[in-house]
Amino acid sequence: MSLFALDALDLAALLCSRVCHDVISPVGAIVNGLEVLEDERDADMRAFAIDLIKKSARTASARLQFCRLAFGAAGSAGASIDTGDAEQVARSLLSDDRTKIQWNATRVLMPKNKVKLILNLCLIAAATIPRGGVITVTVEGEGEKEIIRVESNGTNARLAHAVPSLLAGTPENDNVDAHGIQVYYTYLTAQAAGLSLSVETSPESVRLEAHQAELAPTNTDATA
Repeated sequence: MSLFALDALDLAALLCSRVCHDVISPVGAIVNGLEVLEDERDADMRAFAIDLIKKSARTASARLQFCRLAFGAAGSAGASIDTGDAEQVARSLLSDDRTKIQWNATRVLMPKNKVKLILNLCLIAAATIPRGGVITVTVEGEGEKEIIRVESNGTNARLAHAVPSLLAGTPENDNVDAHGIQVYYTYLTAQAAGLSLSVETSPESVRLEAHQAELAPTNTDATA
């Protein structure tokens, strides 16, 4: 069975749609706040509008910086990225009063595809705990034994039913839409880094793991 392949133009269009979706809300809030400042003379309302603009600008900036590393070229071919930068953008976007990030990875220069993979796994993990919780990022081992693990823990942690097939590169009905493109892109990024992905779930946690392709678990039930 051949794996699903998405046309390059469709991939670009869907990723652009995803990025626009992420930034349109805070940018729209900034516009609304500016309109209030233009028309409103009440001091309390103006203070509210200024606060809205500040918060929305920070949100838009955090989302754009995250997308630049997670989806962008991030330098020339073969470039490396400082994992400290990845940690910073992940915390800026995903860490808040309800969600905490534990980053168990030494600060090093890492191949860009691996860093992009970590950030995309963080996005998937964040979506599994809408009520908040803890996202733990771990990088351990070296070379062929290196493992990237992103685990989410929270109340009723849940992985959307389409995610496992998208991470395997076999989307349901051979179709990827704007909702699933980020997960499918995670699969493509893992492939580019020479890594395989696995998923493990429990009632309170979801574990996403990337490891060298040859270390992927073998299905002993498969028939020749």
